[in-house]
Amino acid sequence: MPTIVVPIATGFEEIEAVSIIDVVRRSGIEVIVAHVDEEPTVRGANNIAMVCDRPLQGITSDMIDMIVLPGGWGGTDILAVNETVQSLLKDMDSKKKYIAAICAAPFALNAAGVLRENFTCYPSVEEKIPNKNYLGDAQQVVYDAHIMTSRGPGTAICFGLHIVKRLLGEESYLGLKEGLLASYCD
Repeated sequence: MPTIVVPIATGFEEIEAVSIIDVVRRSGIEVIVAHVDEEPTVRGANNIAMVCDRPLQGITSDMIDMIVLPGGWGGTDILAVNETVQSLLKDMDSKKKYIAAICAAPFALNAAGVLRENFTCYPSVEEKIPNKNYLGDAQQVVYDAHIMTSRGPGTAICFGLHIVKRLLGEESYLGLKEGLLASYCD
């Protein structure tokens, strides 16, 4: 079964992180929730605490199939400058391994130099990313090679489903989509 890592930093967007983790775990994919802060309990943008599985330090691209970054400006700002996160993103990209980011988190992909031409993000974040191929609300999830991006809290369940689709295929995606009553996901 594939393994993904979700790095969590203070100020992360709780709806995005929890929705993605929950949807992906329902499919049987292993999810490692990794803290980049000193402590394993990390507070999100709305002061909800999440207890992480382990530190991100020590996780390598050989251990995982995908890295998924939740948004939230506070967390994204940390992910965009954290050496471990940035190094892991670059290594995943060099190996053409899957990278996913939602909401403000494409900003952290851009900081690592791994964001592709076509992307989406939370409205206004694109102004901080010097890339003219922002697709806005044209799609809930945008694929460009091995990079996936999505818009924000309202698309988090769909984004999680697309992660399942990418790693396990159409049948797993459709079965889980039906079970979640997520007919609104494209």
